[in-house]
Amino acid sequence: MIGKAALLTVLSAALLAPVVATTPGTAAAMTAKQELTLTVKSITPELPTKPTDQVKLSGTFRNGTGTPLTGVRVRVRYGFQRMTDRAAMKAFAEDQAAQLPQASDSSFMDFPLVNNGTSTDWTLTVTPIQLGMNTFGVYPITVEVVPVAASWQPLAKAHTFITYMPPTTPKLPRNRLSVALPVVDAPHRSDDATFVDDKLAAALKPGGRLADLAALAKTAPKNVTWFVEPGLLDDVQAMTKGYTLRNGKKQPADPAAAPWLDSLRTSLTGAPVVAVPYGDPDVAAMAHHGLDSGVNTAIAAADVAAARHFKRDIPTATNWPVAGKLDDDALDLLSVGKVGTVLLNPANVPTQTPATTTLDAATTLDSVSGPVTALLPDEELSRMFELDSAAGRTAVLNKQRFIAETAMIAAERGQVRPRNLVVAPSRRWDPDPAFVSALLKTAARLPWLASAELGSIKAAKVQTPRTGLVYTEQDRKEELSEKYLEPVKEAAAEADLATRITTDKRSAGFENAVLRLTSSAWRNSTRAGRAATKQVVTALNTRLGLITISGASRDQPRTLAGVDGQVPISVRNGLSTSVTLMVEVSSNNRELLQIDPKYVKKRMTIGKGEIGTVQVPMTVKTSGDATITVQLETADGLPYGDPVKLTIRTTGYTGIALVIVGGALSVMLAAVVTRILRRRSQKRPARAAQARESEKV
Repeated sequence: MIGKAALLTVLSAALLAPVVATTPGTAAAMTAKQELTLTVKSITPELPTKPTDQVKLSGTFRNGTGTPLTGVRVRVRYGFQRMTDRAAMKAFAEDQAAQLPQASDSSFMDFPLVNNGTSTDWTLTVTPIQLGMNTFGVYPITVEVVPVAASWQPLAKAHTFITYMPPTTPKLPRNRLSVALPVVDAPHRSDDATFVDDKLAAALKPGGRLADLAALAKTAPKNVTWFVEPGLLDDVQAMTKGYTLRNGKKQPADPAAAPWLDSLRTSLTGAPVVAVPYGDPDVAAMAHHGLDSGVNTAIAAADVAAARHFKRDIPTATNWPVAGKLDDDALDLLSVGKVGTVLLNPANVPTQTPATTTLDAATTLDSVSGPVTALLPDEELSRMFELDSAAGRTAVLNKQRFIAETAMIAAERGQVRPRNLVVAPSRRWDPDPAFVSALLKTAARLPWLASAELGSIKAAKVQTPRTGLVYTEQDRKEELSEKYLEPVKEAAAEADLATRITTDKRSAGFENAVLRLTSSAWRNSTRAGRAATKQVVTALNTRLGLITISGASRDQPRTLAGVDGQVPISVRNGLSTSVTLMVEVSSNNRELLQIDPKYVKKRMTIGKGEIGTVQVPMTVKTSGDATITVQLETADGLPYGDPVKLTIRTTGYTGIALVIVGGALSVMLAAVVTRILRRRSQKRPARAAQARESEKV
């Protein structure tokens, strides 16, 4: 039994009921249809090959109408004609009002009474010959619940397909099927030390989205290509130890984190893996709003992080952008980052004229760095990998539709060689691992398909003419906005300074945090993205503030004795690593105070926790207070932190005056000392005479 799939085809009366005048009987039927659910649980065999093969259909229907149902029948409807093309298949599958011409008089089950709130099992058996199947093709059928001997209007129905392949079927081309499966999520940390939410813990638990992805990885064929975002792996890695939420709450290590990482790493051993740029950035938005260098940074960061997690080199030369859409600017940025293949939405690269058959998935685009291969996933096949009971996409129906779609592609006329087909579900999909695994096994059994790795696809020399990249105004509106990205750009500049100021240019640990702020996940959650940006900016400001100019407060003026001299400027390094910087000093009023032209700013290295000092020569024209501006700079001359104003207090004495005053003080001191010595010498004879007089007495 498919574990997580919602296997219900829920059909409302509004969708199913024909537009007719309502009688009391039809009104009752419409009420029933609103709450009657039909489930198709099994169709076997999935591909009949003989006219007399017994095709068994089974499932349940549930009465939730509020009243008992009497006299209902489950039956099969069919048409003698096979589907003509994929467009006709799509129209039939999506039109719940569509009704096939023939109701089977041999394959049905009657139920005299179905109580409210109960589910009833049904089983129907048909053969290809009964349904008018005589040649290879895709045949539509409908399972429906109808009232017996009344209006026969269906209370619920489910459309599906049976693909018939008799022995007389001519040899079909084996089209190459490549499957791309994403392991991508929204960022869960702002700076490296802080989680913006605790949603990741739920996703890792049994039944959670990430747990299901890991379960699927265990059973998927080794030729499936996995697109893994390394920032997600880093987030999970951070949860293997205690972590802190944005509100300051401390969380213990998540017991599911380490096993999940180990499971994914083990399962993908030997499988093709592609590293998504770190943080899954919105490449188009970055190209349009001045964050060009961030794209290459994200690719490089993904390369490093993926290799660390998988213990092997993981390629980054294939890119799968958000929504599968790029414009020429974004494509150029990726090509500069050595991306040679992109996975794109077919609507992003339309044909010059409408295509009447399924096209090869590979085409070629021009970029500033040369040709780039674009792989265009088949939208219908990709949709079949995701269950959606509300849209009638249940496990069994999706499997039958997938078989039918691929068979129809193989039967299309005009094929001169096998074509490349690509399947790629939505990037943040929530898979049913049992269903997807079973569907992949089904695909491997189909005689008109051959499994292939995504990386093996090459564009043909002769291709269907396409218009080039089409990027609409609506596509631009869906990007991260300039307003959102402006503080991100400022954070990126500060993160760069935090690295540049260190002597060994060691990363300050904020590059990945900034990349997470550019994530395409924030397109639909800008409030959360702004909160994360604020957190990163706060952490950056704290880091930058650990390098300060000592005594920079207004009530601590520096004193310059005379009209010229040197004033010390001290810089405190509060970091745990040494820094190399320069001190730029300028006068705020050159008429009162000037920096000596001989002063040349030089690189100064300050050890961790130490203070470094430079002597700055200055000259003044009068006594009083003057101000200077001190700007710290990185070793390559970029401003570091905000400029600081310092007050310089001058005495007004000239250099000669100081010498004279110093000489006068020396003379005065000598006179005082001489006078003291003279007084002492006069007191000694007097004391001696007094002592002699005492002895005589």
